[in-house]
Amino acid sequence: MTTFTGTDVFEQHRRLLTGVAYRMLGRVADAEDVVQEAWLRWSGADHSEIRDPRAYLVRIVTRLAVDRLRQIKARDEAYVGPWLPEPYVTDYTTTVPDAAERAVLADSVSLALLVVLESLSPLERAVFVLREAFGYPYAEIAAMLDRGEPAVRQLAARARKHVEERRPRYDVDPAQRRDLTERFLAAAGEGDLEGLMALLAPDVQLVGDSGGKVKAPVRILHTADKVGRFLVGTAARGVPDMSVRLLEFNGGPAVLVLSGGVPDTAFQLDVADGRIQRIYLVRNPDKLRSLA
Repeated sequence: MTTFTGTDVFEQHRRLLTGVAYRMLGRVADAEDVVQEAWLRWSGADHSEIRDPRAYLVRIVTRLAVDRLRQIKARDEAYVGPWLPEPYVTDYTTTVPDAAERAVLADSVSLALLVVLESLSPLERAVFVLREAFGYPYAEIAAMLDRGEPAVRQLAARARKHVEERRPRYDVDPAQRRDLTERFLAAAGEGDLEGLMALLAPDVQLVGDSGGKVKAPVRILHTADKVGRFLVGTAARGVPDMSVRLLEFNGGPAVLVLSGGVPDTAFQLDVADGRIQRIYLVRNPDKLRSLA
């Protein structure tokens, strides 16, 4: 039986484990905590008894994430205003040359999908992530969750139906999203309401997440007129010592606004038919720390 070198093997799979944990939890800090706990369990295990380290580690992370997700759901019942996932920095545009693979990866970690996944049960979410994002066979997922394969197939079918019914449609073309993001940023920064209205779909939505800790809409804003006027008003108030950075998180182009070098606001756009369909605005300072 092969004996594996503990640290090297774990580091080889760290990116996969973080990806699994984040897609299940939607929170960078919680995902990192789960991966760290998995490391502690791995470092204390008898590696000579482990035939497949990758499967063993994914199983540990999955079970820890399910437990953590149950705790989070209870904690988030008192969350103030809309909830959005914590932005997760990605670099698919530069590191994944195949466009089809890049699109699949971007979709599996998109804010639109993660918002829908938040409404699944912890087990449904685990099965959906492992099956749809990572392509694990049902038999392996059943072993990871200590469930029968028929039960796992039922969970997968229920989760997939739920997601398909609720996931908004959007384009994943990074060039188009980046172009609209830059034009949106210019129009908003100049207070150009007419220019903004030309970019917004008539039924556009703005979803702001502040957690009740800073100013942001406590309800989702609807229609181009309301969203445009809100953005122009926000730009007029300004941000002290403001700087702006374009980056990629959750598989797509995004903007980070800093105040005195400290992250103040992160936003990303969903685009379809050449118009902005949805604006995600993350202002909760706890969710911006990983972007610093």
